[in-house]
Amino acid sequence: MKKAKIIFWITTTIIFLFEGVMPALTSQTELAKEGIRHLGYPEYFGNALVVFKILGVLILVIPSVPKNVKEWAYAGFGFDFIFASISHFAVDGINFQSFFPLIFLVILAISYIYYHKIERLKNIAL
Repeated sequence: MKKAKIIFWITTTIIFLFEGVMPALTSQTELAKEGIRHLGYPEYFGNALVVFKILGVLILVIPSVPKNVKEWAYAGFGFDFIFASISHFAVDGINFQSFFPLIFLVILAISYIYYHKIERLKNIAL
């Protein structure tokens, strides 16, 4: 169980930092606003996305949040990463920026798998 918790917390912390902390600190910079415009989205979309990302990472890291709410947060981040990748492919073609969200999708999937592994081990221990 210790290994599972370590893997879960490492992957979840990466998601927390890159999808919660960084957007919260950088979303109002001109570079971030230009990135949203470059992809063809209105500025308010970027603002809404940041709010949902912050709420999502809080849901993932707070242990007392119900499991079904965590499932929605994982799904939301999954859609976010997939559609970010699609947006970059559509606008920029094939490049590293297009694949970068998929790297985070893999990290999210590992977090999700180990979240459920920990939950199963808790249920067995009861």
